[in-house]
Amino acid sequence: MKFAPLAAGAVTLLALSGCQAAEESTEEAFEPIVAEDSLIDGCAQTGDAVEALSISDDVSASPSIEFEGPLEVGRTQKLTVVSGGGETVEELDRVQVAYAYFNGATGAEIGHIGYDGESPDVIPADTSFPYLTGVVYTLLCSQVGDRVAAVIPAEEAFGAEGAPEYGLEAGAPVIFVADILGIQPPPEPPLEKLEGEQTEPPAGFPTVEWAATGQPIVVIPEGDVPTDYAVATVIKGEGAMVYDGANIIVHYHGVNWNTGEVFDSSWDRGEPASFPTSGVIPGFRDGLVGQTVGSRVFITIPPALGYGPSGGTGDGRIGAEDTIFFVVDILGLQ
Repeated sequence: MKFAPLAAGAVTLLALSGCQAAEESTEEAFEPIVAEDSLIDGCAQTGDAVEALSISDDVSASPSIEFEGPLEVGRTQKLTVVSGGGETVEELDRVQVAYAYFNGATGAEIGHIGYDGESPDVIPADTSFPYLTGVVYTLLCSQVGDRVAAVIPAEEAFGAEGAPEYGLEAGAPVIFVADILGIQPPPEPPLEKLEGEQTEPPAGFPTVEWAATGQPIVVIPEGDVPTDYAVATVIKGEGAMVYDGANIIVHYHGVNWNTGEVFDSSWDRGEPASFPTSGVIPGFRDGLVGQTVGSRVFITIPPALGYGPSGGTGDGRIGAEDTIFFVVDILGLQ
């Protein structure tokens, strides 16, 4: 799920009638809307809090909401805004979604993803996740094509302490509105190698050639070392989308742009690597999330998104000011 990286740069206050009124009168002017237990057989149910929301029904655009007064719920409450009638989401499905989410006390938008040309997200419908379980309860029992909305208590969102970095004070609920775009099939066996012709990357990327043994050969261009992050998809795969937190199987080849030296390569070791996208440097993760299995990706990572924040690598092969470059073949998901 992309909640944390999304929210960091996308905070917008909505002009909500309820929030406007709250600023002009005292807190006693509103009585919190309190929900009863609303989870039945693992599926979130409706309730007064979520039914108090006015939610836009244009599924081609990022959702907007209006409501009066702060919301308070004991369990996640869910409302189907638009019925799609497609396949039903079940436990452990990987659900492709576009969504927006808001502060349930103030109406401030925390973030959104999957609209205006953005890639959608994929969220595993797994109730064993240690946080944001209310999001999973919202997706379960929904159907492809639905727009669903939920009011999620803090305990089933980011935790009772809230998330001050996103403007969520302790105990504040989250309003989550999602468009259910599809359900990804179970992972296929990983590819042994990619198919398709490699296209030319945009200007400024290194030249990548291929040895007879199959390893990439990266030729760093002359000139200044780049300081901007850049991603180029030179082979577009037709497999499942890589979601944030997915366990991926890849071949990769890393070169220090400053020195021209290879610092790590699964191709050189003769076998692919497997790891979660949550366990790698930000620039590597962001270059893969949203890509599809069967894709080849070139990623230029400046130090701020690589090893610079930690002072480089312990073996000295990457310095704190070094830009690095990766060739990555996405072979599968686990």
